[in-house]
Amino acid sequence: MASHRLGVAVFVLVATAILAAESEPNQVESEQLQDVGGSPDAVFSDAEGGFKTGDGASETVPGQAETPPHPVETGRADSAGRRVSIEVGSDRVEEPVADEELENLQAEFDLQDAPQQSEPVPTPRDHFAEELVIRPLLSGDMYTSFQFRTRWDTDLHRGKKVSHYRLFPKSLGQVISKFSVRELHISFTQGFWRTAQWGQPLLSAPPGAELWVWFQDSVADVDGAWRELTSVLSGIFCASLNFIDSTNTVQPSASFKPMGLGNVTEQRFLRYAVLPREIVCTENLTPWKKLLPCESQAGLAVLLKSEKLFHSSYHSQAVHIRPVCKDSACRETSWELSQTLGIVFDLHASGQSKREWSLFKMFSRTLTEPCPLASSSKVYVDVTDNPQGEELFDLSPAVSLQTQAVVLGDRRTFTVYDLLTPEPYGPTRSLNILLKWRQQVSGDMQRPVLHTERYVSGYGLQTGEINTLLYNSHPFRAFPVLLMETVPWYLRLYIHTLTVQSKGKENKPSYIHYLPSKDRQRPHLLEMLVQLPPHSVTKVTVQFERALLKWTEYTPDPNHGFYVSSSVVSAMVPSVVAMDTNSTEGRPLFTTLFHSTEESSYFMRVYSEPLLVNLPTPDFSMPYNVICLTCTVVAVGYGSLYNLLTRTFQVEEPSGGLTKRLANVIRRLRGVPAL
Repeated sequence: MASHRLGVAVFVLVATAILAAESEPNQVESEQLQDVGGSPDAVFSDAEGGFKTGDGASETVPGQAETPPHPVETGRADSAGRRVSIEVGSDRVEEPVADEELENLQAEFDLQDAPQQSEPVPTPRDHFAEELVIRPLLSGDMYTSFQFRTRWDTDLHRGKKVSHYRLFPKSLGQVISKFSVRELHISFTQGFWRTAQWGQPLLSAPPGAELWVWFQDSVADVDGAWRELTSVLSGIFCASLNFIDSTNTVQPSASFKPMGLGNVTEQRFLRYAVLPREIVCTENLTPWKKLLPCESQAGLAVLLKSEKLFHSSYHSQAVHIRPVCKDSACRETSWELSQTLGIVFDLHASGQSKREWSLFKMFSRTLTEPCPLASSSKVYVDVTDNPQGEELFDLSPAVSLQTQAVVLGDRRTFTVYDLLTPEPYGPTRSLNILLKWRQQVSGDMQRPVLHTERYVSGYGLQTGEINTLLYNSHPFRAFPVLLMETVPWYLRLYIHTLTVQSKGKENKPSYIHYLPSKDRQRPHLLEMLVQLPPHSVTKVTVQFERALLKWTEYTPDPNHGFYVSSSVVSAMVPSVVAMDTNSTEGRPLFTTLFHSTEESSYFMRVYSEPLLVNLPTPDFSMPYNVICLTCTVVAVGYGSLYNLLTRTFQVEEPSGGLTKRLANVIRRLRGVPAL
């Protein structure tokens, strides 16, 4: 028993010696168990940087320096005789051991010989996904919608600054931290969405530049933070957002609620502004693409070629930042950055001779690989209007994966191309989706349940009237809408002339919020809650008077007119899926007992056309004519008078002419005195 304890103690010393040897720079990192000649016997030693084999020979690891010999402790495990040989210095002791103890000893040495496992790689706290939706329109045009979403599990408002950015753009992260931004929504749109021809877009935006921001409740000076924020965003997106000031900024009371976490009702932390005359160009698209993790080098962003995107009928790019729940329990929050881009390619403007679209014809490029940083990369093609057996167009390459989703209250069917799998690319490692129409089909898309129009009426340059039309195409359901009108201060509204009519009858709004304007300080803000009857057109009118501006307040082209930003209509719209009352044949009977479904209504925000209003404009050519006439009169009159007052006159004797000189020559020749 004593010898057994001695053996265990010696082996503990062996393990200690091994660990000490691992800390020396010139020693072998770990001991190894060697089987010599098929025998399990092995001798463990760290002397001279090598190991001893069964015959006592020593092998040295190449590249290691030899160390002077010193007393070592070695052990030999003999499985045949169940004996352990221990060497301490020059003494050798052999002790019998049990099978269980031998297995424990061998396991101990195997554990020491095993390679050190590296620490587990931490799970990234940010995720990136990209997708492209392609919807063929009945007019022959093509609607494409890109969406790039980045989620980051962090808190940008904590006291400690965030210094490491992986996928989330650092420029926007610093803006959120510095200005205590809770939500930020900005869009740049060129062209107007034609609802009658194209239906409803996935995400609406007004023409020009739109910006609305929710600040944290810790911000003391919201107006100051708003001014600085617009200047910074103007530099980030190369836009004219620095022209946003108090004359075109409003504080809506009910129209713009937070889209993320936190239903804050203190509207003093909200700012909204629109620049309807902002022109969207390549200089706005380039910084937008640089916010992507892969920029335009890989993934769906390779299709974003400027000369193709801006050669379209409609182009809208947007950036939306909001806090969202990290998980279903919502114990922690994450930041979500959504970059969206919607384009409508016109069939005739593109020079197409036939109705055939492909990625290469639209973008002059094809897809070869997804973004390596993306966790999801997919292309969705809307095939709802192309049912099997009644195909209107052919789609290639054909894939078997399809999915259904309720989009804007309508159930749609999509063909899915997953770019993270090799199937869509084929042998050429290139994806070029082709849509070829079989037959000529024309017509307008189904009008959405809610849409709006707007125009100016009246004559002369003194008064006028703004008319807004709200359409409810639902056959049997009425629903309320929230209308917001922002009118510049130089159009002085007569709020007592406000009228709301539906089906020829007065429709009294249930809520009205009006903030009058102040000359050269703030615009008009009118918000009202109106109930739209089913299958009706509601007309909202208000009269105004045009103001006469100072001559320095006119634009360089005053006769072009002045823009008025679009009206904003927000509503919970009844779903098209719930509208169909004749589709009960193929459904269980119990489903008819419920008057609403999950898709019974959805939130929608639509925008009207911007208005172009002429103001009383002086004749700017008249000052030029006056200046020219005045300068001419002054030059002629003053010049003559100046000559008379400053010129000196001298009397000179008249000199002889040529005749007199000739006569004198002749008289001299004749000897006669000269004249």
